[in-house]
Amino acid sequence: MNKVALSWSGGKDSLMALLALETQPGIEVCALVTTVTDPQQRISMHGVRETLLDAQAAALGLPLVKCRLPAAADNESYSENFVAALTPLIAEGITGLAFGDLFLEDVREFREAQMRNLHLDALFPIWHTPTDALANAFVAQKHKAVLCCIDGTQLNPDFLGHEYDATLLEALPETVDPCGERGEFHTFAYESPRFSKSIAFETGGIHIAAERFHFLDLM
Repeated sequence: MNKVALSWSGGKDSLMALLALETQPGIEVCALVTTVTDPQQRISMHGVRETLLDAQAAALGLPLVKCRLPAAADNESYSENFVAALTPLIAEGITGLAFGDLFLEDVREFREAQMRNLHLDALFPIWHTPTDALANAFVAQKHKAVLCCIDGTQLNPDFLGHEYDATLLEALPETVDPCGERGEFHTFAYESPRFSKSIAFETGGIHIAAERFHFLDLM
């Protein structure tokens, strides 16, 4: 049995990657790995509070490893902290790290290079799944998520906080990938048949970074 960890962002693609991994024979998902930006204590890129991340891991029944990054971390700092976070897992015998990437070749190449340096396999359980099919499967399987971050240069920020459901998928412009794979938006998954319980949250204010990224505070 190969023990692998999953790079977990807290969003819908991570959840679908987990479900795909758990159907693969010979693989045991032993931990989630998430980058958290300090001192804000939020999931990097998604802006979701660390307390909600903890609640997701508890609902999934999986250990959570946090790679802590300083604000505006450069590549060197990211790499050093990422290696430090994975080192205990490697000592425990993991053979690979899985990612929820879908079709961006440059991102995959970066991940594979990272894993080669650590002598780990890079797994991509939902790679090249048609994004419209994956989006529809997420909804049909009764998983629930909300849009927590939007790149305002690619999608109207009015979609912030919208349920990731059939209505949203129908309303997205044709220029926007149904899974937001090009960074158009990010999601927070709060309910799933895979969760032992739903993640309770309330919506707060909106924060704008770099004049383009709109974050909805989930509390």
